[in-house]
Amino acid sequence: MVKFLAAGALAVLFSTSALAVDYQEHDGMLMNHGDGHLMDMAGGMVMGQNTDTLPGGCDSISETREITVHAGHKYAEKFPGRMFAFDTQEFNFKPCTKLTVHFVNEDKIRHQWMMHGLPKYLYPKGMFHLEISGPAKISGTLILPPGDKTYLVHCDIAQHMEKGMKAQLKVGKGDGDLPSIPGVTANAFADDYKATLPELLATAAAEEKKAAEAPVVVIDPNKPATAATPVQPEGFVSGMTVIGLALGLVLAPYLARKFKGMSLSEIVATIFEGISIAIDWLVKRISALLKLVMGDKNKILPKT
Repeated sequence: MVKFLAAGALAVLFSTSALAVDYQEHDGMLMNHGDGHLMDMAGGMVMGQNTDTLPGGCDSISETREITVHAGHKYAEKFPGRMFAFDTQEFNFKPCTKLTVHFVNEDKIRHQWMMHGLPKYLYPKGMFHLEISGPAKISGTLILPPGDKTYLVHCDIAQHMEKGMKAQLKVGKGDGDLPSIPGVTANAFADDYKATLPELLATAAAEEKKAAEAPVVVIDPNKPATAATPVQPEGFVSGMTVIGLALGLVLAPYLARKFKGMSLSEIVATIFEGISIAIDWLVKRISALLKLVMGDKNKILPKT
């Protein structure tokens, strides 16, 4: 009897522990590969981490925030036709917020929390990226840019976003809503659950028949061709392209250093200032050339 009770207690203990989710903590094992790229051999990755560099246009950090985002199949159950989802589909923060994201994967597959559209001079590839394989937790920090803008957050694993793992993050007031955010905005392509399989097959067959019966266009070689729109000579286009590429390659390093850390308004102001200086220099050179030409002309022409 005692052995039976002991065996039962052990069975309950093991079943209880099996029900508990054992999350792997990746934060203490990540290796720094430079440029905010952290990763380990167990499938954890942070890309674009930035804990101290202010984006252009931010004089200081407006506030410090932390959020925990869960990802998994169970969070998609409330969205018909979806397979994966985050537990939160919309986020909102002040411009220049220092944001730490704790990303928890509750599925036994790989998931990501990836934010797009960030300034590339500060965030490589223009994104902030958290990734883990299997049930685990990983954390990363970034500083949000200034201005009102809506950013896409999603899982970039094939078909995960299309199957529901998508959200939007608004900085300030945002600049509108993104399409197909589960529970927030309407799908770009409406789901149709009324059509039956025979109906879908009949529609596909009808479209295939229509394509097969479409008239074939035959070109008559004896028929004079209609006048075509004149185009620039190939040599001219190629020459201009080569010159443009050469100037771009020469000026790219200088412009990258010049505009680093600037906001969009600062970059535009700097460009207009440079154009004004160039025009002023050109006018002075032309004026000096005209004075030189007119002076030589007065010397050559006989006085009447």
